[in-house]
Amino acid sequence: MVSRLVSSAASDAEWFVYIARCSDGSLYTGIARDVELRIAAHNAGRGARYTRGRGPLALCAHRRCASKGDALRLEWAVKQLPRPAKETLLGARRLAVFARRLSAQSAAQASAP
Repeated sequence: MVSRLVSSAASDAEWFVYIARCSDGSLYTGIARDVELRIAAHNAGRGARYTRGRGPLALCAHRRCASKGDALRLEWAVKQLPRPAKETLLGARRLAVFARRLSAQSAAQASAP
């Protein structure tokens, strides 16, 4: 029973959404608990299939999320954007503004009848 409590508490630890630029100029968006470790895994060829052979990756932006679910929702929303919109998120604090706007929209939809 204790291990179940520990694992559920660990799953609620802070998560990050990150946007990285591959060496071919493409953008990759993902989630991780430790962004530096995840970028290192991508660069070592142990990350996502998309990033294999496209390294080294350069971290462009990241955003801390309150839960894994929030991180997954933000990641999905970023991946739905066209490339020019993703490029604008790389500017100073733009990913944070986008995340807050997405969170506010989700809250408004949840409270709507």
